[in-house]
Amino acid sequence: MTQRRRRSLALLTSGVLALPLLAGCGAGEDDGGPAAAGPDIALTARDQVADGGVLRWAVDSLPETLNGFQADADAATTRIAGAVLPQLFTLDAKGRPVANPDYLEKAEVVEREPKQVVLYKLNQKAVWSDGREIGAADFVAQWRALNGKDSSYWTARNAGYERIEKIERGKNDLEVKVTFVRPYADWRSLFSPLYPKQVMGTPEAFNEGARGALKVTGGPFNLGAVDKKTGTVALTRNPRWWGRPAKLDTLVLTAVARAARPAALAAGKLDLAEIDRAGADRIALAHRDAGRVDGTHGPGASLTPAQATLSWALAHGADEAKAREEQESRQKNAEAVQKYADEQSALRAFEVRKSLEPSYTQLAMNGASGPLSDERVRRAIARALDRKELAEIVLKPLGLPAKPVGSHLALAGQQAYADNSDALGGQDTHAAQALLADAGWRKGGKLTEPSGAKAGPEGEGATDDSKTPKVAKPGPGDGTGNDGLYIVGQDDGRNGAARKDRPGLPGGAPAAGRLGLPEGPAAFDGELAEAGAFAPGVLGGRLSPVLAPTSLAAQQEDVLLAQAGAIEDGKRAAAAAAAKAEAEAEGEDAKEPAKEPAKATPAPAPAKQAAPRTSGAMLAKDGKQLTLRFVLPAGPGSEALRAVGERISQTLQKIGISTQTTKVPDESFFKDHIASGQYDLALYSWPATAFPATDARPIFAKPEPAADGSLVVEQNYTRVGTDHIDQLFDQAAGELDEAQARELMRKADARIWAAAGSIPLYQRPELVAVKPGLANAGAFGLGAPRFQDIGWKKPPAAKDAQKK
Repeated sequence: MTQRRRRSLALLTSGVLALPLLAGCGAGEDDGGPAAAGPDIALTARDQVADGGVLRWAVDSLPETLNGFQADADAATTRIAGAVLPQLFTLDAKGRPVANPDYLEKAEVVEREPKQVVLYKLNQKAVWSDGREIGAADFVAQWRALNGKDSSYWTARNAGYERIEKIERGKNDLEVKVTFVRPYADWRSLFSPLYPKQVMGTPEAFNEGARGALKVTGGPFNLGAVDKKTGTVALTRNPRWWGRPAKLDTLVLTAVARAARPAALAAGKLDLAEIDRAGADRIALAHRDAGRVDGTHGPGASLTPAQATLSWALAHGADEAKAREEQESRQKNAEAVQKYADEQSALRAFEVRKSLEPSYTQLAMNGASGPLSDERVRRAIARALDRKELAEIVLKPLGLPAKPVGSHLALAGQQAYADNSDALGGQDTHAAQALLADAGWRKGGKLTEPSGAKAGPEGEGATDDSKTPKVAKPGPGDGTGNDGLYIVGQDDGRNGAARKDRPGLPGGAPAAGRLGLPEGPAAFDGELAEAGAFAPGVLGGRLSPVLAPTSLAAQQEDVLLAQAGAIEDGKRAAAAAAAKAEAEAEGEDAKEPAKEPAKATPAPAPAKQAAPRTSGAMLAKDGKQLTLRFVLPAGPGSEALRAVGERISQTLQKIGISTQTTKVPDESFFKDHIASGQYDLALYSWPATAFPATDARPIFAKPEPAADGSLVVEQNYTRVGTDHIDQLFDQAAGELDEAQARELMRKADARIWAAAGSIPLYQRPELVAVKPGLANAGAFGLGAPRFQDIGWKKPPAAKDAQKK
């Protein structure tokens, strides 16, 4: 099968200053509208940026390879390539491809018939770091490596390159002519980055030669030392660079995990770092509190007065062993508090720059089997959601625009963007209920499956390879068991088995609703969500049904069953006593002479039939309750996804759909659940791209059966697609009229909305901690960094300083 070009989320989340648009090289400005949020990079003219200096910029990890066309290339690979290799086209602040004048004087389609021909006119000053001119030989080597004809090249993507028929020199060495076998609309996506022929010329050089080093480069920076011990990659100013020279002497990429970045910033190890919401909150608190820590946040913030008193008492008690242990614990806590306070003081030196990433979060619905294989059920779920409300949960607290994303294929500002969500319809609970009824799902339906059976792939015998252990009833000292599993609509008594509040339960058990549960909706990470975050009247004013882990619900059930058993035992004892009394009375009567003929013994009353089990307020069909597996990542930094998942579960319960929510480790979330299809509902993100006809096609391609009976899904992990959608993608990829190509993409997007396999929710937030003096860097939004312009602002002149 032909490999399709793939751009992961990590590869598309870096971005830049707008570049000047060359005539004939970019598309018009009349489509896509404004970007939802522009770059926040402290845009500064170059003459106000000092020459020299070092910038330490965080990356998640050191790159496994420096070859961006290999499968294990990552965000660090992309960032390095952007600084040290030719980028013929880059993305401006609205995410639109524009020609880079550092490499191109002109690039355009010069022939359409009989075949498409693109002519590149190169900047006459453009040379590799070894002094050789950048030219046709480099184009040819990259085409041959990536066209898919030679399997010796271990390539991860080749889309577009397989359409090229030949590459040749033009009128002179500065012209390169590329002829295509069939038209290719996304030709601007090719040759960015452009690697030197030394890397692409042979399979050995391609596969191994560029994994840990790039001996020849062609950007404003050269590749310096890669130090695995310190976790750093040094990029140094390129002395052969023909464009405006880089402002920085050195750019040091430093591997630091996201959770450790606030501490690394405070320790002076980083100047620039993408951070999560928790890191941004710490910087905000540092500014609010002027660097002081008052005990309301940080280590020890959760310590109650009673706990503090007990700790003091133990530390000064008569039991020397316990006192020594408590004193050591108090000393460690005091050191942690002091360390946190020192970090908060240092974090005052940073600010947070904010924008929206070139990616969006979606609700994915697995349509391979079960209830979600029915388009009506998927559409009902989509119509039930208030997408604006979900966007506000994540973006409003950050002060970012919270407008829902209206396209699967582009973001606001990009040329292909148009809000096509009307193809599915807006939020409408009644429409959602009607769709479910049309699909045969009814409330109060009779349940014939054993309790706990689900209407879905799992209920049909599919196995779930989740790393989450099965739930078992807790034994003594077991705690809450599997606190990653919640069943909305089952564990809250809404599955037909009504449970009434009682003043108390036997055995000293607290009343239902007072089993140590929090007073408010519980977030999936175990923390209380904002009590007022759920609208009044939701669920009849009751608490969130996501109250507790299943094991705690099992405890409740055990108590209730024990009480029911005691009542039943009492009934049986009373019946037995009555029968005994009746027998004794009959014996006394036998001693007396018979006065009347014996009467026939009446037939026993028919035994009472157990009431049929029903789904109650939840939906059921064919004896099964409608329960969907909702899989979410459990790691730090995923709190926003879990909050959105909670709200979605609440919404679905209102229309009778139960959700079984499972939190799984981050490392297994995608591989063991999303890619393998072991989920019904999931939240994850896709990148937006300037070339949707190429890059988005495998994400929405109709799955095809393989020879072995398996399903080839490419990157379409919802398993929902149609032939028509595929045809529209193919037509757009071959349409050289840019306006017509965009129209085809919008038609495809409308069809994707109607199929309701994935529902775009919101554009992901981009939060970047920056030292205030850093210019032309921060939250790049839809753009790409212009590395040579990044630097430190010049200090104000003495006269200006006196005025201030």
